[in-house]
Amino acid sequence: MSNDETILPVPVIILEDEPIIQNRLRRILTDLGYENETLHFVFNLKEAFEKIEEIPISLALVDLGLPDGNGVEFIEKLRERDSSALILVISAWSTQSSLFSAIKAGATGYVLKERDDSEVLLAIRSILRGGAPIDPFIAREILSQIAAQENSQDKSEHREALPSDMEALTNREKEILDLVAQGLSNREISEQLFVSRYTVESHIKHIYRKLSVSKRTKAVSAARTLGII
Repeated sequence: MSNDETILPVPVIILEDEPIIQNRLRRILTDLGYENETLHFVFNLKEAFEKIEEIPISLALVDLGLPDGNGVEFIEKLRERDSSALILVISAWSTQSSLFSAIKAGATGYVLKERDDSEVLLAIRSILRGGAPIDPFIAREILSQIAAQENSQDKSEHREALPSDMEALTNREKEILDLVAQGLSNREISEQLFVSRYTVESHIKHIYRKLSVSKRTKAVSAARTLGII
């Protein structure tokens, strides 16, 4: 039992093909309070499958990139045998697809190998206490993707809300309106687009008419509300 009275589930299987990482994980688990005789190290899927036939596993630390396959296969096999087993992926693979595959297969948590010993230890401790730790780097990527998807959906909904009788802006009008939103004057817009100031003013008048506004600020506000820019 560890110093903070966390109950340590045993036996433990460590599926990792690199001896250096094996030794690192042995040290971390020992620091948590595990005895060496409760730790079972295997180098590949074949050894891992054989081991779970021999003994019931309570905690598994699993690498994904293995000499004879993907650690996800072992996660699925272990989860089929014991739905209560705790499974923490410790991998160098940082893609969302790797995370989703592991979680779908039955992993309880996911941490990157690049984390220092204290962070890996905290991830294991979280698992033992009923948590589901996800590496901060991957979690941040997922949150960014969710935010981008929601923003895209909001814009799509705004576009769907455009009045059916409203005349759509041309690509050139959208381009000019975007420059207006950036704070450029008519002269600056004409210089940037290599057109006359009269042409810019003409386009802006068309924009006002289509958006039913009479000022630049209101045109920008209306366009943003409608998801045009």
